[in-house]
Amino acid sequence: MTVERPPFPEVLDNSALSAFRSCPRKFQLEYLEHWKPKTPNVHLHAGGAFARGLEVAREAFYVEGLSPERAVARGLGALLEFYGMFEVPEDSVKGPERMCGALVYYFDTWKLEEDNAIPSTFPSGKRGIEFSFLEPLSVSHPTTGNPLLYSGRFDMVVDYAGGRFGEDDKTASQLGATWPRQWEMRAQFSGYCWGARQSGYPIDGMLVRGVSILKRGYDHAQTVTYRAPWMIERWEEQTYRDIKRMIGMWEEGFFDYNLDEACNAFGGCVFKQVCLSPDPTPWLETGFERRKWDPVSRKETLL
Repeated sequence: MTVERPPFPEVLDNSALSAFRSCPRKFQLEYLEHWKPKTPNVHLHAGGAFARGLEVAREAFYVEGLSPERAVARGLGALLEFYGMFEVPEDSVKGPERMCGALVYYFDTWKLEEDNAIPSTFPSGKRGIEFSFLEPLSVSHPTTGNPLLYSGRFDMVVDYAGGRFGEDDKTASQLGATWPRQWEMRAQFSGYCWGARQSGYPIDGMLVRGVSILKRGYDHAQTVTYRAPWMIERWEEQTYRDIKRMIGMWEEGFFDYNLDEACNAFGGCVFKQVCLSPDPTPWLETGFERRKWDPVSRKETLL
């Protein structure tokens, strides 16, 4: 009997691996069958707009030589352009005005002209702003036989405190005493360190900066999380094991359900109602649409 399977992706990233590790069925729906909620996620959209504003402001200051004030103004324009006509839920604090305020707050906290985390200058002369990589893994694609590729992108490679680090900016609803500890074993950052090393730009770890958007004001936090070589090697070995298990489920034509805390974590899985129904098709066709995410171009295509 022939098993009907959707095409297996040629490029994987942390988001896909994270979905598989939390629940293989979620990975199947989101990254193989490409089901996405029709209602866009305000947190993802606002975070993308914020990241775009940071990138443009940094390019304007470090590459073009604009003054800090003009660079931040350039960043605000880019943030608003990215945000566009996105409809913000009434109860959200992440509308365009508040996100512009968060960007100004960020550069009031870590001033461009005083920041001690400086974008690295590579031998080519390019500055380490918006660092991306696409590197082959030691696992073959189940159909083509070519090496699977791993893609990643983070905000900067910086010279900081006598070392070289990746820098990643996070927006959050709140920050607390436990915020810095959540990154200590985060696979996302281990993968970034692996990708930077494979690209020829090894880093000591990640400098993580967070800005919380509160109903009244903002807050910030900063931490450094290190990745020793053995930790990167452990991430690589575990990633290979996870991908081989992923391929095994793809070949079998059945992806396991988690049926545990992953269904309710972070406000609940978007596919929870789908999995609560004996016939998921009506729920998928009503509340979702098929959009394919390209981790390299970072764009979605409506299927």
